[in-house]
Amino acid sequence: MTTIANIRQWKPALLDEAIDDLKREEDRLVRLDDELATSGKPAEWQGEAAKAAEDRHRDLGEKLRELVVEVAAVRRALIENVDEVQAVQRQLAEADSLASSYRFRICDDGRIEDLEHVVVGGPGSRLDEEDRYRIQQVRPDLVDRVERLLAQADDADAELTKVLRDADLNLMETGEGGSLADAAALGDAHGLAETVEPPPPGTPADNARWWESLPAETRAAMAEAPPPWLGNMDGIPATIRHTANVNRLDDERVMLQAQAAQLRAKMDKPYPGPGGRFNKSLDQAELDRVDAKLKSLDEIEKVLGPERDQRQLLVMDSSGERMKAAVATGDVDTAKHVAVFTPGLESAVEKGSLTDYDRAIEQLRADAQLQSRQYGDGGAVAAVTWIGYEAPQLEEIPDPSHSVASASAAKRGAEDLADFYRGINASRQDDPHLVALGHSYGSTTTGYALQRENVNVDDAVVMGSPGMGASHHSQINTPEGHLYNLESDGDPVADFGRFGSDPSNMPGVDNLSTHESVSPDGQELARSVGHGTGGGTGYLDRGTTSQYNVSVVVAGVPERTVGAKG
Repeated sequence: MTTIANIRQWKPALLDEAIDDLKREEDRLVRLDDELATSGKPAEWQGEAAKAAEDRHRDLGEKLRELVVEVAAVRRALIENVDEVQAVQRQLAEADSLASSYRFRICDDGRIEDLEHVVVGGPGSRLDEEDRYRIQQVRPDLVDRVERLLAQADDADAELTKVLRDADLNLMETGEGGSLADAAALGDAHGLAETVEPPPPGTPADNARWWESLPAETRAAMAEAPPPWLGNMDGIPATIRHTANVNRLDDERVMLQAQAAQLRAKMDKPYPGPGGRFNKSLDQAELDRVDAKLKSLDEIEKVLGPERDQRQLLVMDSSGERMKAAVATGDVDTAKHVAVFTPGLESAVEKGSLTDYDRAIEQLRADAQLQSRQYGDGGAVAAVTWIGYEAPQLEEIPDPSHSVASASAAKRGAEDLADFYRGINASRQDDPHLVALGHSYGSTTTGYALQRENVNVDDAVVMGSPGMGASHHSQINTPEGHLYNLESDGDPVADFGRFGSDPSNMPGVDNLSTHESVSPDGQELARSVGHGTGGGTGYLDRGTTSQYNVSVVVAGVPERTVGAKG
C-alpha cells in the first residue's frame, strides 16, 4: 500500500528519463525490421538444415516482436503513469499547504497532526470559533483529501506494476506475425489499455456511457488490446468483448490447471482424522468441477475454430459451479436482427451443449438471413447461444435451489439474461431488432428476464415451455402481438404449466404450428415431435415447421409464420 512518505519520494523526472530511454530502445528494435525480413532462408536452400534455420529465424522474429511489444507497452504505461504521479503530488502539495495554513501537518503515515495540540472534549474544554472551524471543518476535509489521493496513488502503482509484471512474465499478446512496427503499435495499445481503470459497477447503460466517454485514442487502444475485465461487461461492443475473452482463454486454462494440480497434490497425501474421508470427498468434488471447467474451455475453443475468429465469445465466466459462456454467430455489433437463444435442463458447456446448440443456431441464423433477404428488409442476422446461467442438471433435482422443479435457477439466470439483452441494445448507436428465444427451462429463464424493465426485446419465441413465470402476456415486456409459442406433439413438458400459465393457453400469446405444413413460399415442412431441439424432429431442426417459424420471426417477417391452425 502506498504511503504519504512514498508519494513525497516519487521523482517524476526519473520516469521521464526512462520514457526517453525506452523510446530509443524501441526505435532501435523496430529498425531491425528490414534486417529481419532479409535474413531469412534463401529460397534455393533446401533440406533438414534449411528447415532448422527457417524455424530458428521464425522463433527469432517472434522473440523480437515479443520484446518490442513489451518495451512499447511499458513505455506507454510510464507516459500515462507520469501524469498520474504528478497529479497526486500536486494534490498532496495543495493538501500540505491547506494543512499548514490551519496549523496542521500531514504525517508520512497519513495521520493529520494538530500543531496547536488542542484537546477536544476534555473537562471544561471550550473551543474558540477559529479552533472549532479548524477541527470540525478543515481537519475532516484533510482526512478526506489524504484518503482520495492515497487511493489514486495505489491505482497508479497497481496499473504500472501490472504492466511491468506482464512484460516480465511474457504475458502480453503479440498478435499473429506482422512487422516490428506493428508490434510496437500493439505494445503501445497494451500499455494504454492497461492503465484505464474499470468503471464502478453499474448497469449496461452505465457501461455503454463510460465506453463512449473514453477518448478515441483510448477506445482504439482497448479495441486492439482490451483488458480482461471487459470481456463479460454488458454494454460494451461485442467485438471488444470477444477479443478480451479470447485473449484470456490461455490464462484461464493455466489458472484452472494450477488449481487442478494443487488439488491432485493434496489428494495424494493422507487425510487423517475421523473427517478425512469426508474432506477428501469435498476435494474430489472440487477437482471434478475444475476438470469440467477445463473441458468447457475445450468446447469453447472448438466452437470458436482454430483461429478463434469464427464466432464472437461474449461471455466466459468460470466463477460458480460450472463454466458459463455465450457465443454469437454473425456480428452482434452490426446485425439488423439479433436473436438470443437460452437452453434449459441439462445444458452445460462441458457436456457439449454449446457445440450442439451452436450448430443449430448457425443454421437458424442462415435461414433467417435468407428470409430477410428474400422477404424482409435485407438486414444481416446474428444469433447468440447464451449459456450464461447454471441451468438445472438431472443430478440436482433433490436440491431445491437448483432443481428443475424450482424457479430458483431461472430467476437467478434471468438477472444476467436481462442485462445481456440490455447490453446488446446499449452497446449500439442504432436499435437492432432483438429477439429472445427460449427452450424448455430456458424459456422459463427467458420469461423471468422479460419481466424485467427496459429489456427492449422486440419479439420472443418459447419452445416446449413449462411456463414463463407469468399468467398473462402483459407481464412479459414484449410488444403486444409479438410473443409466440411452439408446442410439438408428444411434448409432455409443454403442458406442465409449472411456472405460471401454460403458454399455449395464455391470453395474448400467438401459437405457431409445429405440424406438417407448406410455407407461404411453397416449402414443404415436416412436423416436430417430442421435447428436444434436435434429432431430426426437434424444434430447431432444419426443414421443420417449427424451425421455419422461428427463422421468420428472427428475420423480422412474422407475417410469414404458419399459425397453429394454419
